[in-house]
Amino acid sequence: MNDYRAPHWLLGGHLQTIWPALFSRRYAGPAPRYVRERWTAPDGDFVDVDFQAGQPGKPMLVLFHGLEGSSRSHYAEAFAHWARDHGWHYAVPHFRGCSGELNLGPRAYHSGDFEEVGWLLQRLRERHGQPVHAVGVSLGGNALLRWAEESGASAATTARAVAAICSPIDLAAAGRAIGSGFGRQVYTRMFLRTMKPRALAKLKQHPGLFDAERLRAARDLREFDDVFTAPLHGFKDADDYYARASAKPRLHEVQIPALVLNALNDPFVPARSLPRVQEVSQHVTLWQPRHGGHVGFPQGRPPGHVLTLPEAVMAWMKPEGPLSR
Repeated sequence: MNDYRAPHWLLGGHLQTIWPALFSRRYAGPAPRYVRERWTAPDGDFVDVDFQAGQPGKPMLVLFHGLEGSSRSHYAEAFAHWARDHGWHYAVPHFRGCSGELNLGPRAYHSGDFEEVGWLLQRLRERHGQPVHAVGVSLGGNALLRWAEESGASAATTARAVAAICSPIDLAAAGRAIGSGFGRQVYTRMFLRTMKPRALAKLKQHPGLFDAERLRAARDLREFDDVFTAPLHGFKDADDYYARASAKPRLHEVQIPALVLNALNDPFVPARSLPRVQEVSQHVTLWQPRHGGHVGFPQGRPPGHVLTLPEAVMAWMKPEGPLSR
């Protein structure tokens, strides 16, 4: 994947982002079928986890989805296909409110939610009986890396390896990118179309939680984070949230095998914000291909498919794979 090249008919980071999410094939054969379990979180709220059973004795793959994602996101179904094809057990925990039902507590989810990731990984590890393999996509990847950073050497007792795909590991830089130009007109509007109603529904659950008029007036993700995400999750404001939740500054602390994959033409994550080899620990592998967009990496003839992404990531992650820089 580090030498990935986009098909000639799909040029540019925006097309390589939008087309695969909407039109490219994400699995072969029948659609992935999940069994959902509802878990009670330590704070009394609930978390929904979708499972796809694997073969006895096979490893477990855990996927943390991105902003406003779910087990039905194109990348989640592509990894479900890989897991089914290789007999692995597969789990997709949903961040609070992303499973189709509003969560109960006065909170939602955020890019630095490492405590939630840690609780979920530990429970899945206990369920499976051995350390799991974990992939995080976009927001989920940043949160997964933050867990690995916070956990240090002890992370190895829970996860054999982690991979972050197209993750905004510098949240301030990502916020500026998505909040300007084409990103502001297309991606920002797309996200706020679902995020604002969900936040206002949360306000009905917990009156006085935040300023409704400020939220309605938010025109980009930074303004939304300033009034909603940051204060609900213990941050002073959006700047404090972006500084404390970003994984990039602490990648040198990661002590388990970790893959950080970012396309240089990702419209959400500026290439200039990506880490260099000397900024990360010896356990971190950086893949930074020129093409791919944001969680795109399509292949084949139109409409293409997105099955190469999980194949490449899991070839690196599998016990028999290279796990090399």
